[in-house]
Amino acid sequence: MTLRRALQHQLQSWQAAGLTHLPRTRLAATGGEPPPAAALAPNAPVAQAPPPLPQPAAPPVVVSVVESSTGPARPVTPAANEPPRAEPAVVAAAPPTAGRAAQLQVLSHQVAACTRCPELASTRRQTVFGVGDPAARIVFIGEAPGADEDAQGEPFVGKAGQLLNKIIEASQLQRDKLYICNILKCRPPGNRTPAPPECANCREYLDGQLAIIDPDYIVCWGTVAAQNLLGSTVSIGQLRRKFFRHGRARVLCTYHPSYLLRNPAAKKDVWEDMQLFMADMGIDLKTPKP
Repeated sequence: MTLRRALQHQLQSWQAAGLTHLPRTRLAATGGEPPPAAALAPNAPVAQAPPPLPQPAAPPVVVSVVESSTGPARPVTPAANEPPRAEPAVVAAAPPTAGRAAQLQVLSHQVAACTRCPELASTRRQTVFGVGDPAARIVFIGEAPGADEDAQGEPFVGKAGQLLNKIIEASQLQRDKLYICNILKCRPPGNRTPAPPECANCREYLDGQLAIIDPDYIVCWGTVAAQNLLGSTVSIGQLRRKFFRHGRARVLCTYHPSYLLRNPAAKKDVWEDMQLFMADMGIDLKTPKP
């Protein structure tokens, strides 16, 4: 009875202290024996909750360095450590040559339909627009198509064109890397010299070609090309051996290949002009003259 009364007294004391029930203790896996009575003694210390598990450290902030052309490198910290985002697909822009070729094609169709010069439009076989690299650094400008050019639709394909090809090769250039055109896009009857109104009618097309190609250099072959491009009345002999400006292009003037066919001695002059021209481009010509 003494033990029973003692337990009742202890339970009443716990109840007065606010304890409403006793927690069950898990039995041992081997014997299933309850814990000893001493575990329930009033002076037994209350078990403390285990300390919280350590949390993983936050991922480090990535710091990149951006090179600056105006000062020292400066660190740049992202606003948040977000997973990498997929970059949008980069669509490569069309190469400049493709765009220029398309623009030249549109302009060539306009030339083919041109009837500004009634005599030329009624006697031509076809217009002779121009050929070569639409992104060429160098543009060659001649006078007007001849009979061979009128038949084939390409500038400088006759005897004068064959001589021009030799000059191009001797100058360490490639014809397909140049752009070649004429002041006139139609053959004058009998290969006569183009009349000023005809040159004026065609000037819009020439300016369009030069604006599209945007060359670094222009070579004017002959008096008609030089005087019309530069708006000058000075003879070709006086325009030689010096550079002029057309837009941002440097312009050199020399004799037309057809003039060289009639005056072979002038080949030396043209070769000197080409040496000057190529030297301005950083090329020292050592090969014999054509």
